[in-house]
Amino acid sequence: MQRTGSYEVLSEREAQLRTLLLQGMAGDALAYREFLAALAIHLRGFLRRRLGQRPEEVEDLLQEVLLAVHNARHTYQAEQPLTAWVQAIARYKLADHFRGFARRDALHDPLGEEDALFGEGDEEASDARRDLNKLLEQLPERQRLPILHVKVEGLSVEETARLTGLSGSAVKVGIHRGLKALAGMIRGKPNDEDR
Repeated sequence: MQRTGSYEVLSEREAQLRTLLLQGMAGDALAYREFLAALAIHLRGFLRRRLGQRPEEVEDLLQEVLLAVHNARHTYQAEQPLTAWVQAIARYKLADHFRGFARRDALHDPLGEEDALFGEGDEEASDARRDLNKLLEQLPERQRLPILHVKVEGLSVEETARLTGLSGSAVKVGIHRGLKALAGMIRGKPNDEDR
């Protein structure tokens, strides 16, 4: 028995999903349900790898991505690769999710001295994350997002470029300038020329 290469398997999966989507868009409700079910399996793995620290959020985000795919299905063009189209939607939803996560963290900051008793403890990691989020919020988006995606989440420069719409070199420049600005903030001297 001849073993099929991974590229062939991926190409076959994409062709199958693409066929189901196009049939669904043509009115075949069963094919469309099969498309969404099969796509959910692949997206779940994609999201699990990126939400490793927060596995409980995978299913909620999966539903958001599937809804976004459903709502944007009219934008899919049959000649374009399905994987790239779905991945772009998933990455935008993931970026929105991380932006919302940073905002939710800020909402849970202690409000006053009466909270000091409960605010202290062995929670250095969460304190560090909150402090980092506060600093990152002060950066312009073209610096904040590259640092968040590459340095915090561990995405590659190329993945971050696709996700943010920046070029690869703009991502690298954003990281460099953003880290320089963060260092200045920590020293108490914001570097406005790079902002």
